[in-house]
Amino acid sequence: MNNTPSDIDLYDITFIGAGPVALYGLYYAGLRVTKAKAIDMLGEVGGGLKALYPEKYIYDVAGFPKVLAKELVHLLLEQATQYPNTICLGEKVIGLIRQPDGIIRLTTDKGEHYSKTVVICAGLGAYIPKSMDVPNLKELEGHGVYYFCRKLSDFQDKDILIVGGGDAAFDYSMMLEPVAKSITHIHRNDFFSAHEDSVEKVRNSSVNLLVPFWELKALEGEHWVEYATIVQTRTGEERRLKVDAVVLNIGFITNLGPIEHWGLEIEKNAIKVDSRMRTNIEGIFAAGDIVTYDGKLKLISTGCGEVAIAVNNAKNYINPKAKVSPGHSSDKHEMALRKSRRMYDRQQSQQKDET
Repeated sequence: MNNTPSDIDLYDITFIGAGPVALYGLYYAGLRVTKAKAIDMLGEVGGGLKALYPEKYIYDVAGFPKVLAKELVHLLLEQATQYPNTICLGEKVIGLIRQPDGIIRLTTDKGEHYSKTVVICAGLGAYIPKSMDVPNLKELEGHGVYYFCRKLSDFQDKDILIVGGGDAAFDYSMMLEPVAKSITHIHRNDFFSAHEDSVEKVRNSSVNLLVPFWELKALEGEHWVEYATIVQTRTGEERRLKVDAVVLNIGFITNLGPIEHWGLEIEKNAIKVDSRMRTNIEGIFAAGDIVTYDGKLKLISTGCGEVAIAVNNAKNYINPKAKVSPGHSSDKHEMALRKSRRMYDRQQSQQKDET
């Protein structure tokens, strides 16, 4: 039984998400001459890179010694839009069903989309920054207490306290050092989850790095944060710091949201995939931070490799005669661009004829 209406706009590949991995996937889908779209609940492309820390430098992307998050998103979008792809923003995917005829129906808060295959690139899903049980912290959120650093100008000439031992915390120290009046960076453990190079760069900067066993004890301020009390938990030493801003980066609580109810195999709050980025549902692939497999690394560079694998296998799923490995992009790019343009022109012509 065919459950798909005959007059729908059917896509070859639909990406759920429009972050860096999905944008690279759109580019690769164009390279393989497929009709592709991306759907994202945010009002702009770039995912967390653009929404949460556009002015933070990214250091672990191939070819860039360092690149601003917003600039990386701009370049990825430019790369993706070489081809006539479709991007739907401000639209949240709520439901996903593979119908008996093999077509996948995606339900959003604005309508329905139909696709031969789907690649889920939803990052970490919905994620909420972890908070702390510290006096006055809740009252001062939005009044000098930050979980993300969106604009450098918010921290110009300020005395800043940064709390955390992960990559984002150390990236913030490096990002804010040139504009801040002073930075004190504390961490409660004797180990870091940040890359070693990031830790060394902060150690060798003007940042006052206090480790290990330093914790935030209390905050003071009426309308804006004014002081922070920190404590060395092994010795009991306390210091009262004058601060204009406190940046907390101690991790996130993740939530897959509607994805949990789509029948996908979930392991440790992530979608389980095989070496071809296939999920347990035929025609549905996944890539990026949202996936898990043995040896998984949550890096942008890793996610871009994964989504290329997903797209190549989606192409082969749609057309078994198509090679999974298409060859070098330098050989395929111009030909794919011409084919994509011709395909797009035909579609536009057909739509005009129908209307």
